[in-house]
Amino acid sequence: MHPATEATLRYFTYDHLPSNLQSISKPFCDLARTLVGELDLSGAQLTIALQKLLESKDCAVRAALDRGVS
Repeated sequence: MHPATEATLRYFTYDHLPSNLQSISKPFCDLARTLVGELDLSGAQLTIALQKLLESKDCAVRAALDRGVS
């Protein structure tokens, strides 16, 4: 695995989040792992895809925080 891919994947972990936010974050982690593992993608476009997915995950978690999701 490319070091940039591995470095980006670490930001998809969700064990440290409260359970209400884990349920928001988990699908993004699952998709990131699917892109990297099951589809065996690599290269610059994978890195960009992961970065954009990470941005989306962060926005979803913040939206849940703003709404007080429990």
